[in-house]
Amino acid sequence: MKIVIFGAGGRAGRQVVAEATRRGHTVTAVVRDPSRHRDLPPGARVETGDVTDEAAVARLAAGHEVAVSAAVDLSGSAHDFFTTSTRALTAGLRTAGVPRLIVVGLASVLPGPSGTPLMDEPGYPNEHRPFYLAHAAGLDLLRTSPLTWTYAAPAGDFDHEGTPTGRYRRTEHGDADDRITYADFAVGVLDEAESGRDGGTVSFGGA
Repeated sequence: MKIVIFGAGGRAGRQVVAEATRRGHTVTAVVRDPSRHRDLPPGARVETGDVTDEAAVARLAAGHEVAVSAAVDLSGSAHDFFTTSTRALTAGLRTAGVPRLIVVGLASVLPGPSGTPLMDEPGYPNEHRPFYLAHAAGLDLLRTSPLTWTYAAPAGDFDHEGTPTGRYRRTEHGDADDRITYADFAVGVLDEAESGRDGGTVSFGGA
């Protein structure tokens, strides 16, 4: 496939780029400043772009079949970033004729064991709750998108130090104690991109 990946320079994004190129897909890796990401996996075409700019999204996504967004910007309001980027992605991808979008998200906004959002489960750490709510606002907008969309999140959190296994589990709900490496999470994202399944929310746990 031809896949465009926004936020390709981040920890999740660069692993999605690596997994997509490893599988032989044609990859466009979109970052704000290519000079800061010269170590992106070889085989990807690196382009400059802003995921909050609808026209830029349309231009960069043209000719692709799937878009992945792992973009995060902590320089300003997280709420503004996630809502603006969701609107720009939805409109830009429609203009470009790209039917499928996968967004890398957070477990905190997905259902926990009780069915309520994991961030509302008793004992869940909430020192970053404004960031969780910003993600939730983006997800609410995504749910109104005419695209086939998937919101993919780790079941709990990312394991920054673990050893990748090449495997993952699809989980029924979030689990604050679950950990998955970025590389294994990327395997799940690419499996989702290749599956052709209808969209929705999905969480991946460590194998």
